[in-house]
Amino acid sequence: MKYPTSRASAARRALTVLAAGALLGGTLAACSGGGNGGGDTPAPGSDTDVEAALEAGGSLTYWSWTPQAESQVAAFEAAYPNVDVELVNAGTGNDQYTKLQNAITAGSGAPDVVQIEYGALPQFALGDALLDLTPYGFGDLESDYTESTWGQVVFDGKIYGLPQDSGPTALFYNAAVFDQYGIEVPTTWDEYLEAARKLHAADPTKYITSDTGDAGFTMTSIWQAGGLPFKTEGTNVTVNLQDEGSKRWADYWNQLIQEELVSPVPGWSDDWYKGLADGGVASLVIGAWMPGVLEGSVPDAAGDWRVAPVPTWDGTPASSENGGGGQSVTKQSKNPALAAGFLKWLNNSPESLKIFTDEGGFPSTNAELTDPEFLAYESEYFGGQKINEVLGAAAADVVPGWSYLPFQVYANSIFGDTAGQAWANKTDLNEGLIAWQDAIIDYGNQQGFTVSQ
Repeated sequence: MKYPTSRASAARRALTVLAAGALLGGTLAACSGGGNGGGDTPAPGSDTDVEAALEAGGSLTYWSWTPQAESQVAAFEAAYPNVDVELVNAGTGNDQYTKLQNAITAGSGAPDVVQIEYGALPQFALGDALLDLTPYGFGDLESDYTESTWGQVVFDGKIYGLPQDSGPTALFYNAAVFDQYGIEVPTTWDEYLEAARKLHAADPTKYITSDTGDAGFTMTSIWQAGGLPFKTEGTNVTVNLQDEGSKRWADYWNQLIQEELVSPVPGWSDDWYKGLADGGVASLVIGAWMPGVLEGSVPDAAGDWRVAPVPTWDGTPASSENGGGGQSVTKQSKNPALAAGFLKWLNNSPESLKIFTDEGGFPSTNAELTDPEFLAYESEYFGGQKINEVLGAAAADVVPGWSYLPFQVYANSIFGDTAGQAWANKTDLNEGLIAWQDAIIDYGNQQGFTVSQ
């Protein structure tokens, strides 16, 4: 098994739903008109036979930035020689979404199939830009995927894509540092706090983790704590960043921030990578794609790192998702059956899934996550540990029910100016979350949603 070594690729995975600024206003406005999420059912008599469409052939355009896309497209074209797929890297994350939204607004120029991260998918699905894949038989595929990833592509009972990768969270820790200072691997959050205190007291240059205020990490943490702060029904949205799980996590994390037990180094900076290499940042609760980041960007720490389950709140194993996404068919596709056939092959065929995992992707499909070969993989970087046994179990332990906002990209873009100020000033994180909540509610109402607490 291989893992991606590109730092840019790794950072993309980590910043799954973070945005550089506000965008997709056109999509949000479209949401207020329909309320059922778009994704029209094909007209009677239209072709929904994907196998027939694949045999007949034609041309498709596919937008993706994944490192596996080129190999997957080549394998697909070999299997279906009558189909020509033009692979386009239209940018990573937000850059691509801006181009996609421009094409949607213009009414032309969108690809047939497009990669969209889970956090951004609701905006395009509810904005009537994506095709409902239910008529193409995609409902039969539900059991192939983990519950948490399947839940991210279905809205109002309509299927707007297929999951590709996932990011179940786990505790990645520097075993060399833990051993040096006699720290046991924490199994509960209380133990994690004590480990943080013990490590920093023994060596003030070392911290249990790093966090300077990050929307993605905050949502991942609230999710793992059992929080469900966002709910959407049509154009009605509720936001409660003081629900039981949100407050549970904020009250706990306040202690680490206010006691200065977390590194002040920003994530994904050069100093952050240095901390991962020299033990200055001794652990991370992060997605299952993290092995590729460490192997590719922190080679000097090879053999030092290990992976364990996320600490529990009450003894019950619980994980969350950090990162991941899938692919969708746009409503501008002139050959939707062919596009659906390509998408089904891309994210459901054994051949494509093998390419994806062999080239460093972490799967969302149950067959791959439970495959004996996948689970038996021994990572040299992790000292020979069978890391996929831990990560596969994490995928099964994801707390169910999570949903993103239908304008999550924008919400994350204002996190630093609202909630982030609590991190910067070491004040109560609950107050920061309330400030973020207020801004989210104001923005959503301006966009035509009915947003309340």
